[in-house]
Amino acid sequence: MKAPVHIYYELYNFYQNHRRYVKNRNDKQLRSKEYELETTNCAPEATTVDGSPIVPCGLIAWSLFNDTYSFAIQNKAIEVNKKNIAWQSDKDEKFGSDVYPKNFQQGGLIGGAKLNESIPLSEQEDLIVWMRTAALPQFRKLYGRIETDLAANEQISVTIQNNYNTYSFEGEKKLVLSTTSWIGGKNDFLGVAYLTVGSLCLFLALAFIVLYLLKPRTLGDPSYLSWNRNPDRH
Repeated sequence: MKAPVHIYYELYNFYQNHRRYVKNRNDKQLRSKEYELETTNCAPEATTVDGSPIVPCGLIAWSLFNDTYSFAIQNKAIEVNKKNIAWQSDKDEKFGSDVYPKNFQQGGLIGGAKLNESIPLSEQEDLIVWMRTAALPQFRKLYGRIETDLAANEQISVTIQNNYNTYSFEGEKKLVLSTTSWIGGKNDFLGVAYLTVGSLCLFLALAFIVLYLLKPRTLGDPSYLSWNRNPDRH
């Protein structure tokens, strides 16, 4: 596998597209320190018991994925690059450089990963990747990259800290190593979707052509047009 080798975690039966889950965030609070107290739509992860705002608030941030992976070949550790795994537009426009985590994961029930309170949200790329919610209950999200080539038949040892609770919702999780080409990575769903939609369009086009040939549309009598334009008509 030629570098960079992309590391993904894949979740099954996790409905990030659920209406209440998708709305459970406050974009103003994420963008600017000025709106730190703005926790609209974030209940039940809006404020602490004493009323202090949680930053970032909401269930999406609260459920942040927190499994960790480390890799080694013949007991030699492989470095994982976790920089630039999020969209640059998200880092620049959606998450503020002056917004720092506050009161996060301090309640009685911990949902997932904790955040470093000395690092602004614009640099917390694991959070940024997670908060770009997936459209389907089966999805992959980028964890990091291996910047060295992996040779064929090379045995890779993976150490996994199994922190994220998928048992409560009967979910599954997988670790995926993948490479990309100039047209992107392998994604069976997109290929199947394109072929399905294309085949459907072709079928409908052929059906309309056959219907038109068998039963062409009857044209109307245009003579009434000249009759309507007759200035002598009363």
